[in-house]
Amino acid sequence: MSPGADPIEGGPSEPLARAASFGKLGALSGQSGARHPFLSGADRWQPRLLALDIDGTLVDAYEQASPTVVRAVQEAISAGAHVVLSTGRSVYGIEPIIEIFGLEAGHCVASNGAVTFTYPPTEITSAVTFDPEPAVRMVLEQVPDALVAVEVIGRGYRTNRLFPEGEITGEMWIETVEELMREPVTRVIIRDPQSSAEDFMTLAEQVGLQGTNYFVGYTAWLDLAPEGVSKASALAEVAVALGVPRADVLAIGDGRNDLEMLAWAGRGVAMGQAPLEVQRVADAVTGSFTEDGAALELDRWFGSQEPVGRRVV
Repeated sequence: MSPGADPIEGGPSEPLARAASFGKLGALSGQSGARHPFLSGADRWQPRLLALDIDGTLVDAYEQASPTVVRAVQEAISAGAHVVLSTGRSVYGIEPIIEIFGLEAGHCVASNGAVTFTYPPTEITSAVTFDPEPAVRMVLEQVPDALVAVEVIGRGYRTNRLFPEGEITGEMWIETVEELMREPVTRVIIRDPQSSAEDFMTLAEQVGLQGTNYFVGYTAWLDLAPEGVSKASALAEVAVALGVPRADVLAIGDGRNDLEMLAWAGRGVAMGQAPLEVQRVADAVTGSFTEDGAALELDRWFGSQEPVGRRVV
């Protein structure tokens, strides 16, 4: 399994995103844009919705979760918090994580916000699509031998060639690029094992990719989503459905595709290994994945005692 942006999907390392217009998201959801004062003592704030990235936050590249993090998530649920897994993974790729953490029911944000669903049973609640042809053609003009995949919600991907083992999950159908672009899709993945992440970031800036939102992973992995769609835009809708104001949302993530989510949430927390641009947009930085950083932050609000560990507020 690749240590990537899905680690199994999303591009080696949960793809990391171009920041969108953070300030508009609260207005779009009909919620206040005010950040929370985070009171201490008797008036201590406690989040009501936890927006949790998966890869690099909850599990490693092998889908292993620390018992400490599993325990912290379960304690938050017992305290009444809604846990919303928010990831670049597809619906198919999220299902094992639901089982690992013993989540009994709830909402999930998949495909970097293009898809949301509830479980159990798995029911798609929203799917935002776009025409992939203009952006795909622009990229392939520069990288003609790239791998291209489009999402088939809940099942897998249609691709022009096989991807490296472990990088995407579910079923795979081989088609021509023209066939891949024949209808609107929720997500496009473009991968070039011969290039670097820096190459793809430069490429994305050069070609413009108008009409899409894009995310570049730690490797040469480009994730295209509908314009204006991000984890934050999807979470805004989920929060409204659950009756939770933006100020009462705690988001934790480690990738550039978490930028919008961390900026939007009442409290946004970056993992200790997150890139500097992610740490800068967050309200706080917790410990790294190997330090159980997600548990350190959750224990601050739900644990029986104040945790000890690295955290910069």
